[in-house]
Amino acid sequence: MNAAAPDHAAPVPLPITGELDLHTFNPREVDDLIPAYLAECYARQLREIRIIHGKGTGRLRTRVHSLLRHSPFVRTCRLGDEFTGSWGATLVTLR
Repeated sequence: MNAAAPDHAAPVPLPITGELDLHTFNPREVDDLIPAYLAECYARQLREIRIIHGKGTGRLRTRVHSLLRHSPFVRTCRLGDEFTGSWGATLVTLR
């Protein structure tokens, strides 16, 4: 019996909880992922979002912040504090 191979190109549903951990994504996906996630959070009336980008070199954090600055959904954003991820996470308030 020959079972069909799973389609790895098929989209996987992403739970919309107001917290997005980028560790599970390829950095190349961020440019499409962040705007789509923010739009979905806005549509679901989630106004407080936490994006976990990690500490690392800061390149991913810089890209995330750039996307947030250009988003029509974002009111404010800031790095987390000692309870919310420090400089490895960004807290976002949507409009």
